[in-house]
Parts: sequence; C-alpha cells; structure tokens
Amino acid sequence: MRTLKMLAFMLSSLLFGEHAIAQADFLAGIPRNEVLIAENPEGRITNSTWFNIWVVNHGSNSNGLQQLGLDTLWYIDADAGIDGVWDNSLASEKPIYNADFTEMTVKLRDGIFWSDGVEFTADDVVYTVETQMKDPTMVWGPAFQASVDTVTAPDPKTVLFKLKRPNSRFHAIFTVRWNAAWIMPKHIFEKQPDPTKFNFNPPVTLGPYTLKSFDPNGEWYIWQRRDDWKRTTLARFGEPGPKYVAYIDPGPPDKRVIMQLNHELDIIHDTTPEGMFTLAKQSPSSHGWFKGFPYAHPDPTLPAVILNNEVEMFKNRDVRWALALLIDMKAVSLASYRGAATISAIAVPPTGLYPKYYFDPLEDWLKNFEIDTGKSKYKPYDPTVAQQIADSLRPSMGERIPKDPKEIATAFGRGWWKPNPEVATELLERAGFKKEGNRWLKPDGTPFSITLLVEGDQRPVMTRAGTMIAQQWRQFGIDAKTQAYPSDFFPRVASGDFEAAMAWSVETWGGHPDLSFFLDSWHSEFLKPAGERQPPRNWQRYSNPELDKIIEQIRAIGFDDPKGVELGQEFIKLAVREMPMIPLMSYNVFTVMDTTYWTGFPSAETDPYTDPVPNWANTKYMMVKLKPAQPK
Repeated sequence: MRTLKMLAFMLSSLLFGEHAIAQADFLAGIPRNEVLIAENPEGRITNSTWFNIWVVNHGSNSNGLQQLGLDTLWYIDADAGIDGVWDNSLASEKPIYNADFTEMTVKLRDGIFWSDGVEFTADDVVYTVETQMKDPTMVWGPAFQASVDTVTAPDPKTVLFKLKRPNSRFHAIFTVRWNAAWIMPKHIFEKQPDPTKFNFNPPVTLGPYTLKSFDPNGEWYIWQRRDDWKRTTLARFGEPGPKYVAYIDPGPPDKRVIMQLNHELDIIHDTTPEGMFTLAKQSPSSHGWFKGFPYAHPDPTLPAVILNNEVEMFKNRDVRWALALLIDMKAVSLASYRGAATISAIAVPPTGLYPKYYFDPLEDWLKNFEIDTGKSKYKPYDPTVAQQIADSLRPSMGERIPKDPKEIATAFGRGWWKPNPEVATELLERAGFKKEGNRWLKPDGTPFSITLLVEGDQRPVMTRAGTMIAQQWRQFGIDAKTQAYPSDFFPRVASGDFEAAMAWSVETWGGHPDLSFFLDSWHSEFLKPAGERQPPRNWQRYSNPELDKIIEQIRAIGFDDPKGVELGQEFIKLAVREMPMIPLMSYNVFTVMDTTYWTGFPSAETDPYTDPVPNWANTKYMMVKLKPAQPK
C-alpha cells in the first residue's frame, strides 16, 4: 500500500503540474481537517463572479451556491431523507390548497435570517415571484407566468397564491429535487435598476454557509459556516460539521482518482467505472453509495433510447417495439457501466422508494404482458436479466457481487426484455418494412437507417451504451450508427433535430411516488412541431389521448393522494404497450467518498439519508451528519 501511495503521489505531481500548486494555495490558512473538499461537476466556471442564479446563462449552480447558500420552501429527498422524505424548509408546514386547487397558502418559519442580519419574511417570496413574472427571461419567469394570477403576503409569515387554473402540483416549483425556485433577498435586489444585470457578488445567503473566497478563474469556491448558523433552517438537525466546504474543478476522471488516493478530494462527484474499481481496490478509506458492487448511486433519472416520435418511421409502435427486442440488455450493461448498472424495463427508474410503489406491484403484470404480432404471440419480459448480469460478474468480482435476490434487485434491478429477432421481424413486416439480403428497407423502399445521438466523451457511460445498441441494430440489418455532439447535444434534442438519442425524458422525485415531476410535461398541450424547442421533458415528442387523460386525472388530485400511485401504474402500463422511448437503467453516479477526514457520509446499507452526489441541493443535509474523523 505504501508503494501504491508513493506511485500515486509521483503520478499526481506529474499530471497536475500547476493545478497541484493551486490546490495547495487555495487552502492556505485552512486546516485540512476543517474543510470538506467536493468536486464541482461543472468544471472550471468561466463566469466565476456571477452568483445571480435567477438569470438564465448565469455562472455556476454547483459551486456551493444552491447546496449551501440558498434555500426555498420545501425539499423532497431522492432517498430516505434526514427526517423522512419530505422536509418543510422555509415553510413551516406543507402547502395548503383550497378545494379546487386554485389557491395555495404557505406558512413560513419564524426566526430565519439572511446572512447580513435581515429577517426572512413573506415579502421575499412575493418579490421572488413578481420579479420573475415581469421578465420571462429569468429562470422561473415562464413557470410563474403560466400559473400565478396574484401573489400576496397577508402577514409577514404567510404567502397566498391565486392561480390562473387548478394546479394541485404548483408547489413543485418551490420543492427541491435537484434544485427549485430559490428565494431572492428582496432587500438586496430591489435596490438594483435591473435584477438581470446584477451579479449578486458576494451572495447574501439564507443557507448555513457564506462565501469565503473563490478563484477568479473559476477553479474553486470556498464556503464558511455562518457564525449565526442557528438562524437557518438546517439548524433543526444540528450544527454543520465542516467549518469550510470547498467545491473545486479536479480535472478529468483519472485526476479525480489520484486526488482521492492522496486524500485531496473528499467527494468525487462522478468517475468512470474503472476509476471506481481502482479506488475500491487501492483506497480502504474510499467508498461508494453501495459498500460493494455496483458502488454507484442510482439517481432518480432514467437513461433511455429516446425515439423521436415525429419522425415517420417511429410513429408506429411496432417499429419502436421491434427496436427494443433487438437490444441485449446484459451486453449494454457490461459495455456501459462494466455491469454496474441498475436496469429498468419500465418508464421509471428503480431508485428511492419506486421499487415499493411501481416495480413490485407490476412484476406479475410484466410477466404476463404479451405482444401479438399478427403471426405469433410473445411474452417479452424476462425477470432474471439482473440476476444473469450479477452471475456473469461473480467469477471475476467474487464476494463483491451480492447473492441475495433482494440485494441483487436493489443493486442491479430486476428484469428486462428478451431479445427476439424473429418477433422483431414480424413486427417490422407488419409495419411495411422489408428485408432484402442483409439489409432492411423502409416501406418507401429506402434503407432503414438510424442515427443515434450521443454526447461522446462528455458522458462516456451513455456513449458506450449507445455504441453497443447501434451495433446490435446493425447486426440485424439496420443501417445504424452513433454520432457524437458533445457541445450541442441537448439543443439538438430540444429542437427535435434528431432521430434517436441517448438521453432521458423521465426524472422522478425518487423518494415520493408522484410522477408529475416529469409526466405533466408529456401532455399533448406542450407538444411542439419539429424545429421548435420542446419544453422539458417530452423529448420523444410523444402524444396520446389516453396519456392526456391520465395526466389530467393526476392534476385533479392532491399530491399525497394514494390515487396518484394507481394512475402512475396506469401510465407505466401504457408506456410498456406503446414503447414511446426504450427505458434502459437508472443514471448511476460513481460518487466516491473518502473517510480520511470526514465520517458520516450517506450509504445504501447503513444510512441512506440523502443523495451523496455533491451538486444536488439536498446535500446540504449531509453537512449536519458529517463529523471529523478520529486521527489514525
């Protein structure tokens, strides 16, 4: 181990060069055992002095600003939560709706202060909404304009929203999953002639930390615990452990691994599977979300093959299902995550509490689901796929691969679709496609070709998955290829300038069963024609009257109404029958935590109190759990 550390140190010096010097400089005067160092996945921030998070094209969200500096009304954790999934943060209780969901009342906490000593009141909330409603170029301007008729403050601790139409999910705008509509300090912004041109530097904070210093080149930001941290919402759970928290750009995956081997990076946001495996073998103090394989945290996001349903060849569900039946999920898992994937055959990720709400109840339905091609009937669901992946890894990974079926389901997922080229052939032939020699032709006689967009090196796991899927389609006779667009991938997807893409159109709360976080955006009222920007998140541009009906029923019931789970299950069944996009797996993030200086990190086995991925705003709750490690 000493030899490995020495080699790592030497390699670190060679690779880092000036970056290693900068690393030492930015911590000057701060004891290492008082600072938590986390990766900012946004890398080096070009607009480093900009902290006005309410303006589009601002600086950085993930430099600690949204995690430690800001606050809003409510949080929903993607995992178990520090005191349950739901947390009333600036609000003192859950949202209060009238009978027809046209009004929402918010009761606010007493005794919360901005870092400059000004008390937080309902006026801040009213100002936040009205300011952004006046200017749709601000981040939440369009959402507020679409929903809010008036917003008033009957008293300093009450806010009353009157809505333009019934909306039982309006509170979601102020409820953090990854982020949400943060509250603006009225006493600061009202003095500015144009709030959109104000850089908010240094930021006045509601959270438990204030900005201490930052690199003008955008490579690091250091936050310091407020002396009056007891006057923040986090104080309900205790004192934040780290006196300082630094968010840095550690460079590419190999450098992140080396820095953690040297104990210079306490939290890696994400590394490659190979980097995770290296740390698991070489660093006893490093661990992921899972103690063993697959290590990674399964985020409540569902990577999928997004099929553009406005492209003629994908309008037919037989074609969409044929493509799904040509995918070998075991090969995709091994190619993308080196087997460390948590697979999903349905249109929600297998994360948080979703196995309880959706996967377990629908397992028998999936086993009995049948495709009728007109020539044959076929039950495509194979409940053993995750088990097969685990078994294939056990010879090389040994005891790190769980054997208990429940543990395998948690780590690797459950079943997926059985590849069947014969059934895929029957489906394509019914859709008017023909095969001549070794290649397939579309109904108009032109070659059946698919260009699958990927992000390239920007997201290597997804690119590997796309490459394997395109290869499997080619083996069947489809002219399939991947094309990398690392810089303008999402603008292309949003504008509909693609045939298929490796992306996600499903993002869930994770800890709460309500699906409206993504599902409401799938309503046909939001569908845009080709060439126009599709608002998040119906990137597949799919519409269906049956889907609209489900969404409208969800809109008409309360957020916690058990009927919501039933309607969510109906959506999943519809998505299975229609296959508007091909679900693959949760977005597993190889977040690696080093316990050399800090203990108390969340983990799947011992305390899954929050998502450890450090750019999520929910990670503020991690601060009160972290304690200095005992000297070794």
